[in-house]
Amino acid sequence: MTRLKHEDVVEIPTTLEDYDQQLIRKTGCSLKELAARAAGFHSNIEVNHQAKVAVVPMSCGQGIIEGFAESVAGIISYLGFKAFTTKSWDAGGIAEAIQEGAEVLFMADDERFVAVNVRTAKVSDNGEATGRGYAAGLERMSNGLEGKKVLVLGAGPVGVGAAIALARFRAEVGVYDIEKEPRERLQATLRKLGYRVTIETDLNVALNHYQNIVDACPAENIILLEHITDNTRIAAPGIPLGVEAAGLEKVSTRLLHDPLHIGVATMMFDVL
Repeated sequence: MTRLKHEDVVEIPTTLEDYDQQLIRKTGCSLKELAARAAGFHSNIEVNHQAKVAVVPMSCGQGIIEGFAESVAGIISYLGFKAFTTKSWDAGGIAEAIQEGAEVLFMADDERFVAVNVRTAKVSDNGEATGRGYAAGLERMSNGLEGKKVLVLGAGPVGVGAAIALARFRAEVGVYDIEKEPRERLQATLRKLGYRVTIETDLNVALNHYQNIVDACPAENIILLEHITDNTRIAAPGIPLGVEAAGLEKVSTRLLHDPLHIGVATMMFDVL
């Protein structure tokens, strides 16, 4: 799991409205609508916004990222839920959350970032949820993906989540990963679910062949200006962004990228 830095998250709570307006312009959906769609809700009417949500800071591993818990709570509050950050960390924070009546807990360490519904035992993992959320965003940005080719870069948890969601949108999914084992494992997973996936082994050739891309890998400057056309659409949950600086202006209105928003929002709706 990519470890975020303070500067990645510090401005999130104060820029949520601007972010949401940009998302609406690109996809036609607000963050709430997109996350609900990714989690399988057909209407916000189905959603119970009364759930009390606690974000518990965790100090294990490399320690607490300043501003992370507050940004997660800010996103959840923006969606219309009652969210707070516990004053205590770790086990003490979990106890505090339960004592304060929280139904949903958000927690992250160096290995996993999860949302847990303590009443229903539902668990949402950020990797899979983020992939699903970005797939839903690409589907909206592309006005549907049925029969369209989509390239997934990276076969980790985010890439797997995205690939499964894209297949369910009836896209023709291709996957590239620098390592053979992860891409073959992803292919086997989709086959078990009844879907086909094409393994791509040459990144440059693949990027010139696909107009719809999910960048789910932690590599910089892999999507170059020469790979971007007026029809290119990129959903990029990967940190750092894989699009080189020279290509950003050309694709900016057809690019989805954020450090937390879509993943956290999808997790929230997942555990309802």
